[in-house]
Amino acid sequence: MATSESSENYLETILILSKSLPVVRSVDIATELGFKKSSVSIAMKNLREKQYITVTDAGYIYLTEAGREIAEMIYERHELFTKWLVNLGVDEKTASEDACKMEHVISKESFEAIKKHIPDFTK
Repeated sequence: MATSESSENYLETILILSKSLPVVRSVDIATELGFKKSSVSIAMKNLREKQYITVTDAGYIYLTEAGREIAEMIYERHELFTKWLVNLGVDEKTASEDACKMEHVISKESFEAIKKHIPDFTK
């Protein structure tokens, strides 16, 4: 199922927040992205309907398997593009902003090809 850039950003944010918080709530997402809580609530409803997230009665948000798959794909792209651009001499803030744009528009095939030719920055 195709996802929108907005949905991908929300899923990626949930993934990132889940790495540093014991639980993720709509207010955490709103704070992280600088959005109104009402906007985030609408987005969470849409993600829940698409079965990318589950929300407990207490308001805790968890990625489903499908949601986690998308979030990890976007996060991997973001990390690789950011590190690559920084390595090319782009300042980190600009590199991260540009990576955020690039991560959504590139095809899986093109990303995999690029990944094979970009140095591994984790070494």
